[in-house]
Amino acid sequence: MCGILGFFAKPGSGFPPGRVEPVVSRLFVLSESRGKEAAGVAVCGVRDITVLKQATAASQMVKTKTYRKMLELGGDGRSLSRPVAIIGHSRLVTNGSMSTSQNNQPVIAAGMVGIHNGIIANVDELWAAHPALQRQSEVDTEVLFALIRHFLGETGSLVEAVQAAFSQIEGVANIAVFLKDFGQMLLATNNGSLYLCENKDASVRLFSSERYIMERLVEEAELEQLAGPVTITQITAGQACLLDLEDLTRQDFSLSPQAGSAKPAEKRGGARDIVELEGVLPSAADLTILAPASGAVAPRWFIEEFERNAAAIAGLKRCTKCVHPETLPYVDLDAEGVCAYCRHPEPLKFLGHDALEALVAPYRRKDGQPDCIVPLSGGRDSCYALHYVKTKLKMNPIAYTYDWGMVTDLARRNCARMCGKLGVEHILISANIAQKRRFIRKNVEAWLRRPDLGTVPLFMAGDKQFFYYAEQLKKQVGTKLLMFSMNPLERTDFKHGFCGISGGGHEGSFFRLSPLKNMQIALYYAKAYLMNPAYINSSVPDTLFAYFSYYLMSHEYQWFYDYIRWDEETVSDTLINEYNWERAPDTKGTWRIGDGTASFYNYIYHTVAGFSEYDTFRSFQIREGMMTRETALAHILEENRPRYESMAWYCETIGVDLEKCIRTINGIPKLYPH
Repeated sequence: MCGILGFFAKPGSGFPPGRVEPVVSRLFVLSESRGKEAAGVAVCGVRDITVLKQATAASQMVKTKTYRKMLELGGDGRSLSRPVAIIGHSRLVTNGSMSTSQNNQPVIAAGMVGIHNGIIANVDELWAAHPALQRQSEVDTEVLFALIRHFLGETGSLVEAVQAAFSQIEGVANIAVFLKDFGQMLLATNNGSLYLCENKDASVRLFSSERYIMERLVEEAELEQLAGPVTITQITAGQACLLDLEDLTRQDFSLSPQAGSAKPAEKRGGARDIVELEGVLPSAADLTILAPASGAVAPRWFIEEFERNAAAIAGLKRCTKCVHPETLPYVDLDAEGVCAYCRHPEPLKFLGHDALEALVAPYRRKDGQPDCIVPLSGGRDSCYALHYVKTKLKMNPIAYTYDWGMVTDLARRNCARMCGKLGVEHILISANIAQKRRFIRKNVEAWLRRPDLGTVPLFMAGDKQFFYYAEQLKKQVGTKLLMFSMNPLERTDFKHGFCGISGGGHEGSFFRLSPLKNMQIALYYAKAYLMNPAYINSSVPDTLFAYFSYYLMSHEYQWFYDYIRWDEETVSDTLINEYNWERAPDTKGTWRIGDGTASFYNYIYHTVAGFSEYDTFRSFQIREGMMTRETALAHILEENRPRYESMAWYCETIGVDLEKCIRTINGIPKLYPH
């Protein structure tokens, strides 16, 4: 999830001392695509390990005097006079607020200074299982370091300690660690998001989280002119190595103990002190990007208002075949009470596993290199698709996530569970999350001034660049196969219906609008902006970029669920039983639980129009013969109950007042008798 990086050079390498800082700084900026909320660096010297952490983006940290002074290196101007060992981290905040220095990286714990990309999903269980270990921070990285130190004390072997610690974690861990009492640095990965670059005589070595980042660095920093020809190799999933801090010799080992395998020599001694320099903590404005505490409890007035609305909604006429209510745009109930969708059903056709196998066969690689990209949101459908592509199709996928600030920590943990267990590299592209959340806040506040069901999708505009970056990633990775996993039952045509577009507007895909309907959407939003000038704010360029990414740019993808019939029980059971997939505490369902916006906008639709995405989803299932109408009615009765805790998270995260939002939504004239 985060970006990790390192630079190592030994005396006699010929690497100019004055070029170390520019090269490392460029590597930092390139790694910022994986996380922009905090950054840190550690420099291992002869006598100490110096650490600097900043609650700012890496591109800001590298401009500071403190950072530049840390990277000043001795030498005669032409060659290094001592070994250089530097590690860095560009953070996407998950476990632990960035307002506390201990939670930022590099993490200092158990006599170690290290960096971590990934999420350890069972962090609380591990602390509980090892009560003798002392927890000092919220960040999940600390428990891994504590376990390594614990097992080192038990076994006397660093390699065995690392193997034992990794055997206990659930999730993803790519780490680089200095131990103050060892003359080596540890590199380890359980999902392969770690790439090592080295010159011909291994006198200069670097690492990063992605091959593309390293390729960009080699080109932009003219690395081969400084170090000679270089090669880039992946440290594959389940592998680790020790780098000698003096001569940079590399010794590889497996994270799984293997009988008869030679154990690397471990170099103790050369004890170093750990020195942490004073860094920068976030400003009050920056704190808006931090995930708030969960556990919000709905007040009595909220429950009573919901129950009054629910009683009125219960009186709505619904399609006698599905559960579409009379308030659904263009539902067109006939004299028998049957809706237009049920009168003219379009049954889904699934091509089957054999057709999918035939599709992917030409792309499959035998050299272990990535052969496809599977977008991974952390939701159930994309997680199951990743499972299937890896285990059934035997492909070597790269998982891809675009984090725009509304990917919840639960979704991130489920991504980590999947990628860690499957050994799948995970490329996460992080937006400027603070900025994205400000854009959401501005549009929500504008909407509250003049509520309109047709413009609710503005709240979700910020995630549509997902498609743009997917196209960029195809080029970077060098594969043409991108396997999306959108569920064909999740069509929400009513969102366009509230803009006055019959039939939802789609022309045979999730993305295509006819020219006429495209114009209708544009005109509807133009009118909404003129009627409500608060929409004309700094988010407009981002919204236009989203429109381009979703509707206008080319989408040359394959659709997993065009081939494999979606079955709710199979999907949920597989994820929960095989991956310990996590469910949300405020709902019994497994759909939309990783999307931070869904609880809020579905509350709007249900409160004002008497239905939500759940009603249309269950109706599609009825038409496909997957569910009876009676079962669907029972489901929507439960699923349309408001997820107050998730709504509280959403409002706190974007910085709006929850009670004000709810009271405004509740006060909107209803589309049903009330």
